[in-house]
Amino acid sequence: MRFTYECCDCHSVYETNEVFYQCPKCAKDNDGKSFPKGNVIVKLNSEDLKALGSKEHVSMFDFFPYPVPTSEVYPVGGTPLAKPLRLGKKYGLANLSCKLDSALPSGSFKDRASQLIAAQAIAHKQNKIALASTGNAGAAMSCAGAAYGLEIILFVPATAPVNKLMQSVLYGATVVPVKGSYDDAFALSIAYTKKFGGINRNTAYNPMTIEGKKSISIELFEQLGRSVPDVVYVPVGDGCIYAGVYKGFYDLKQAGLIEKIPHIVCAQSKQSNAISRAWKTGDFSN
Repeated sequence: MRFTYECCDCHSVYETNEVFYQCPKCAKDNDGKSFPKGNVIVKLNSEDLKALGSKEHVSMFDFFPYPVPTSEVYPVGGTPLAKPLRLGKKYGLANLSCKLDSALPSGSFKDRASQLIAAQAIAHKQNKIALASTGNAGAAMSCAGAAYGLEIILFVPATAPVNKLMQSVLYGATVVPVKGSYDDAFALSIAYTKKFGGINRNTAYNPMTIEGKKSISIELFEQLGRSVPDVVYVPVGDGCIYAGVYKGFYDLKQAGLIEKIPHIVCAQSKQSNAISRAWKTGDFSN
């Protein structure tokens, strides 16, 4: 599908066939200490989207900017919906469903983003993908790398628990411990890509991660008889899963397949509540 990039800050639109991460006008002001500027979103071609509105059935692949080759080697998607009747009865929710993305190949929702990053790398004839992670994202990308024969370089804080990294090691990734925080590992992974090439998978930095994560919304639309829920609760860390879920429903609406986007609720742990704190205080610097 044809697409362009739009800056979330200045709204400049970029049309390019090259790998594109951030708006160069806005990103040049980033100092690494405050909320990054210049992140971009993928805007799918409106004519291509409207053409999907006449299809009897759609899949996540119809909405992807890059084609996914031999998807059966890394079968992402098609996860079941559970109907927790007892939980629904307890809270008075007659139509409660839970999407079981633990059934994905690496056991994590992060497989959705990693599938599209692998497709991006293959489309650009790149064999190397770098990223920073403390666990699930690294495992998912390493799983995709093993499936497609891609080299994965994973930068992790040296304090990351070994048991969270073992899955990536078993999949064959090169794991690089970094003295410092996750932010330090993130910065080093970007520097690595700039110097040695390849694709950078870091969530939000590479807009294709959001495009991969939106696949869950496309699936829900079909699983629920070509309709969408009234409310969707999304577990959130830095907000990128939330953005992906929203983007999927947004694209469905742009295609004319749904009339409104569901109410999406961001749910955070008290131990990791950066978005909740920023929302309450108005301070987005941390």
